Amino acid sequence: MAKKKHRRPRVREMQQEVSYVCDACGEEIVIPVDPSQGDEQSFVEDCPVCCRPNVVQINIESDGTVRAWAEGE
Repeated sequence: MAKKKHRRPRVREMQQEVSYVCDACGEEIVIPVDPSQGDEQSFVEDCPVCCRPNVVQINIESDGTVRAWAEGE
């Protein structure tokens, strides 16, 4: 009788970077993800292109998926 192969469930690695679109100029900005700051993060960051402040929101899902978006300050 042939032995059944046991497959390990694939563990999805969390993204190291995520991008958001600047609310003022529309430029796509790539930022590093820091999971030590929690699953729901919010901070202000100046756009490196137009220098206007954005309130950046990051959500880290339990499967490692990371979403980010920004709103003008």
